[in-house]
Amino acid sequence: EAFTAFHPDLLLVRKYLKPLLIGELEASEPSQDRQKNAALVEDFRLLRERLEAEGCFKTQPLFFILHLAHILLLEAIGLMLVWYFGTGWINTAIVAVILATAQSQAGWLQHDFGHLSVFKTSGWNHLVHKFIIGHLKGASAEWWNHRHFQHHAKPNVFKKDPDVNMLNAFVVGNVQPVEYGIKKIKYLPYNHQHKYFFFIGPPLLIPVYFQFQIFHNMITHGLWVDLAWCISYYVRYFLCYTQFYGVFWAVLLFNFVRFLESHWFVWVTQMSHIPMDIDYEKHQDWLNMQLDATCNIEQSSFNDWFSGHLNFQIEHHLFPTMPRHNYWRAAPRVRALCDKYGVKYEEKSLYEAFADVVRSLEKSGELWLDAYLNK
Repeated sequence: EAFTAFHPDLLLVRKYLKPLLIGELEASEPSQDRQKNAALVEDFRLLRERLEAEGCFKTQPLFFILHLAHILLLEAIGLMLVWYFGTGWINTAIVAVILATAQSQAGWLQHDFGHLSVFKTSGWNHLVHKFIIGHLKGASAEWWNHRHFQHHAKPNVFKKDPDVNMLNAFVVGNVQPVEYGIKKIKYLPYNHQHKYFFFIGPPLLIPVYFQFQIFHNMITHGLWVDLAWCISYYVRYFLCYTQFYGVFWAVLLFNFVRFLESHWFVWVTQMSHIPMDIDYEKHQDWLNMQLDATCNIEQSSFNDWFSGHLNFQIEHHLFPTMPRHNYWRAAPRVRALCDKYGVKYEEKSLYEAFADVVRSLEKSGELWLDAYLNK
């Protein structure tokens, strides 16, 4: 199911897998799939075929052209504001918000190309992905692919999803806090994590942790093409802004934009995952695994734009190569399938989703404290 979900051209990819085939299990041999509901798996396969036949996996080029155009327009407006109105505090604050908006929207756009959901051929998706994430954002496509596909394959699964590896700064879910508490692990006062989350979570993820990890990954793994694309972003940025701000203030503006973008990114990406089930591998079928780990946010024009259509996180996780402008078409069919098999299809308001991030961290912190104190 994961293989089908990730690859738009299955025949091409199977050619690369032939040398890796060692053997096949006998029908009588036990496997990790033995507990799956065969009827559910088959119905999900039929649903995917139906959606493909209805054109839900076909791209509307104009959607992505306009999305890219509005990012470039925001970049141009930011530069023009500095050019015409100078470097005063108020104007600089406005420019920072505009640039952070452009960066966030470019983040959602690179996500589309990274999932091979725009062009028919993988090569064109990969090329434009490097341009968007490299030249427009100063990050690495290979780094993103390596992290993000692990997340999609096993969302919210400890030791398999890098997004729930909180580097001992947070404990999440219901299982990890108890484990840490029993083992008397206390890197931080986790019972207060819902408070210090606001200081070390959203503000620092992109400007500190991701920034370091991206360059470290490119250099240690020899990703020189990605590094060249990344450098092109920094050259463009500093050529544009040092002439107005000088080097020191241009660096400060750059980091403030990253700081704003980081808040946007963290809240949007975590609102659909952190409050959900987080546990070790359960060997579930694709539908149940994704629905346990993801939830949707109510659809609206603003929510679609603000989250890059990740308010349809369920549909995105079930069909990662589907162009995001078609998620709304798939959602009623997915909900109907979930209702048929009693799988919970969770949808929230944007405010409720944000609040649930904090509430879930508070709950996990309390579980840790109870276990730590042997209550």
